Amino acid sequence: MTEVAFCDDDGAVLRELRSLLDQYRADRDEEINCTMFHNPLELIHAVEHGARFDILFMDILMPGVNGIDAASEIRVFDKAVKIIFLTSSAEFAVQSYTVGAYFYQLKPIWRESFFRLMDSVLAACEKEQMDSIVLRCKTGVARIGLKELEYCEVVHRTLFFHLTSGKVLESFGSLDDLSAQLEPYQCFLRPHRSYLVNLEYVRNITARTVTMSCLTEIPLPRGRYNEVKDAYLEYAFRDRQVMV
Repeated sequence: MTEVAFCDDDGAVLRELRSLLDQYRADRDEEINCTMFHNPLELIHAVEHGARFDILFMDILMPGVNGIDAASEIRVFDKAVKIIFLTSSAEFAVQSYTVGAYFYQLKPIWRESFFRLMDSVLAACEKEQMDSIVLRCKTGVARIGLKELEYCEVVHRTLFFHLTSGKVLESFGSLDDLSAQLEPYQCFLRPHRSYLVNLEYVRNITARTVTMSCLTEIPLPRGRYNEVKDAYLEYAFRDRQVMV
């Protein structure tokens, strides 16, 4: 179920957006849930208390807190939501992208443009969902691409996601659950009970360690060398990374 939110201080605009979404759902046979907010403070309060949306349509010029500032607050808690700004002026176009806006839509919004925009943003969401995972981190919600994840380690109940950029994200959870979630991608291996590695970034395997591209050495339990080596070679040959 895709979660969409509309935020605009103009009730007529909210009704129009709701009508367009109803038409889109019927025409495309999509399961989309809709939540409407009449001011940005209501939206920020909801996000601060755990509300999560895949797509957010938000007016820029609103009383109290404008849309750009509201988006900055939302990004503290949710870095994954696709934000689409709605406005009758192009004045804030550049600023909108400083908060990671997906699109900047000028009003009025016609049916054809709304449908094209929804097709585009839903396709982007679907692609990201296929090739990424969403984490609830200390800094809020973050979506990371699987190609960004070099390895993950667990310490007690805390998962540390080590990204290729060198950044480390912390999240609570189980490595067993994460391994099961990533198993269909066939590029992740658990050489040690406390580590899950992306085979794409394995640099070397010895009897005692798996060395990653970042030069971190993952301990290899006694007797697991052949199993891990064979799993890596199977992955490498399958993806034609090995030349003989």
